[in-house]
Amino acid sequence: MIDIKHITLGVVELCREVGSFMRTSRLEFSDTDVEEKGLHDLVSFVDREAETRLIVKLSKILPGSGFLAEESGARQGGQFRWVIDPLDGTTNFVHGLPLYSISIALQQEETTISGVVYEVGRDECFYAWKDGPAMLNNQIVAVSRTSSLQKSLIATGFPYSDFSRMTPYMGLFDDLMRATRGIRRLGSAAVDLAYVACGRFEVFYEYGLNPWDVAAGAFIVERAGGRLSDFSGDSEVVFGKEIIASNGLVHDHFLEVTSRYF
Repeated sequence: MIDIKHITLGVVELCREVGSFMRTSRLEFSDTDVEEKGLHDLVSFVDREAETRLIVKLSKILPGSGFLAEESGARQGGQFRWVIDPLDGTTNFVHGLPLYSISIALQQEETTISGVVYEVGRDECFYAWKDGPAMLNNQIVAVSRTSSLQKSLIATGFPYSDFSRMTPYMGLFDDLMRATRGIRRLGSAAVDLAYVACGRFEVFYEYGLNPWDVAAGAFIVERAGGRLSDFSGDSEVVFGKEIIASNGLVHDHFLEVTSRYF
């Protein structure tokens, strides 16, 4: 049996170590260090080097585990698998915006049992483990107690390659601008989810996401007392390509609004 709390705290320290490398690298970063994997989908040597460092150390933390990582893909292991986004918010990083993160989830037979999201710029580490609380820098956090969508602050992400659902997306966006306290787009889904977990946002929603974008953050939201679903209200969010994460109290109302467009 593994000590999941001990493992999670080890991942927290690893994220801080790799985050320090990212901050140092940003000081000498230039546009020549950037490649395009696809339409508006950027990658840099920092993404790749960070992922390599994470995989090497995570393999020591839990020997024999597998990996599902953004840059290097899947590597088979035993019953445990790490789901990694080494730099969530690459576009922010490339343009010098100080909001980007490391996202690491640990799954056992495809069930997440640990999640860490490290927001590098503010040195804020959000984390949780199975049957434990949601934490931010050693302090327990929880979702907000706001029960009105009208008093809620909403986070979302803008599609950068899949524009097939833009008409309903913009309809929902327009509706929410009028019905809430506002909408924010930070550029890192992992951070959006972490901010729901600690009560800064009441809701985060987005489509076109990958497992490494949401696996850790979604787990932390759950451990903080929040609720997760897809746009139809179903529970699969890690591999479902779309997510609604909320404080739970406004979730049904948000689903009702979403159903008008999706």
